[in-house]
Amino acid sequence: MSKIRLRKSSTNKILTGVCGGLGETFDIDPVLIRLAWCLLVIFAGSGILLYIIASVIIPYDYDLIEDTAEDSNTIDETNE
Repeated sequence: MSKIRLRKSSTNKILTGVCGGLGETFDIDPVLIRLAWCLLVIFAGSGILLYIIASVIIPYDYDLIEDTAEDSNTIDETNE
């Protein structure tokens, strides 16, 4: 069972990649997530604050690639 890792998308982004990353993580069209986020902004007013918090705390997906590369280097070093 693989762990779900929430990451910002570096390829499917308009502002910071939060909605694109959510779409990639949960296999949902990012446009639907962007529309839902806009509705939060319009009707609840909390969408802007949530987006700013998410863009600060969620790492980019290329950080995941670097993490896995470091893990494979650690494995290689232990096998030698």
